[in-house]
Amino acid sequence: MRLYRFLSADDTSAFCHKVSAALEAGWELYGSPTFAFDAANGVMRCGQAVVKDKPGSYSPDLKLGEQ
Repeated sequence: MRLYRFLSADDTSAFCHKVSAALEAGWELYGSPTFAFDAANGVMRCGQAVVKDKPGSYSPDLKLGEQ
């Protein structure tokens, strides 16, 4: 099965650590990162899609962050 996650957070080092942790756990970058200004909160937001191939069948009950 191929799993997909979209990681997002404010544009801080915490976002970079979140993506780095996913890469360390075997996830691969999928596409380019995205950035958008959150006018309601006055901050930049970042996003990055990641994918991972695993044996088995997909179920909506999977906790993607634990894969």
